[in-house]
Amino acid sequence: MRLIVSGKTKDFTPALEEKFGAKLAKLSKFIERRGEREAHVMHQVERHLHKVEVNVNFYDHALVARTADPDLETALCQAVETLEKQVMKMRDRWRDNHRDAKGVRMMKENGAAPAPASAVETAEPVASPGNGRSIKPKIFRVNYDEGTKPMTLEEALLVIEQNDAYFVYRDYNRQCLSVLIRRPDGNYDLIES
Repeated sequence: MRLIVSGKTKDFTPALEEKFGAKLAKLSKFIERRGEREAHVMHQVERHLHKVEVNVNFYDHALVARTADPDLETALCQAVETLEKQVMKMRDRWRDNHRDAKGVRMMKENGAAPAPASAVETAEPVASPGNGRSIKPKIFRVNYDEGTKPMTLEEALLVIEQNDAYFVYRDYNRQCLSVLIRRPDGNYDLIES
């Protein structure tokens, strides 16, 4: 990624410019998919504050990060973090709009809710009793370790009372995977692995 610096360039030491260039190089892996990119860095000093503005074009959108800090290096790092958040948001938005549009359209037509982001989909053909065509049922495997902490049975009971039919959790005391299922009579079944 080419770096273009304007403004108070005397504060940009070669070591600082190299460090900032290395941070932008990590970000450029996502940005430079369609050729060489440029990062315009504008630097101003006002009342002992280093104001930094970084402009980068990504998928025909201008990404702008403005930060201010008494330390120039900190301001540059904050600008790169802001740019990284914007790039990830744009990349995810582009991916969601352009990936598997047919699958999303089929889900909308069938009225089914989309799967969670952490689910893995597998399908096996099964013969339909009605018209003889094969229907592929969807099985979703969910990663329950993602951002959840182990909990006790009492905490799981509080969660399942929110009209859930079952609840899968990691037991705090036994350190095992447990499934709490609500029975039709109002009682609960507990399955521990």
